[in-house]
Amino acid sequence: MTTFFITRHPGARVWAEQEGIRVDRRVDHLDPAEVSPGDTVLGTLPVNLAAEVCARGARYLHLSLTVPAEWRGRELSADDLRRFGARLEQFEVRAIPSA
Repeated sequence: MTTFFITRHPGARVWAEQEGIRVDRRVDHLDPAEVSPGDTVLGTLPVNLAAEVCARGARYLHLSLTVPAEWRGRELSADDLRRFGARLEQFEVRAIPSA
């Protein structure tokens, strides 16, 4: 079983290291075909990719935080992430076929 951390942001990588989060593979972008049942995927994925991760039998933990409007679009440091309440929250996401 592999734990993936999907982020292109240096601050998020440093935050995870400082928090002692064990990661096997750090990648900028997820190829869902690389995810297997029992794997764990950490990061901030678009909902369609999160659904694909879950459909493949993996766990999805979203890097959640509350960023004030004036901070959006900025590169955040590990300290910024902590200040804005960074945490990993597990979500189960699934696509519902349209009629």
